Amino acid sequence: MRIEYNEKDDILYIRFSDEPVTRDESLNWHVHIGYSVEGIREISILEAKKRGYLPLKIDDVLKNAA
Repeated sequence: MRIEYNEKDDILYIRFSDEPVTRDESLNWHVHIGYSVEGIREISILEAKKRGYLPLKIDDVLKNAA
């Protein structure tokens, strides 16, 4: 998994695999999902900081789930 943030454009990009995108879907104006044959390939969030998606917060349950 790779997480990138483009500060200039305020876009958060989360990539789960390198498979080719077979379908794109917009959940709303700001959240877009790219699917591969296997499932979700990537998530792009526009205006990430402005909309409160940044800074990323990881729930304590997930932090301790190792």
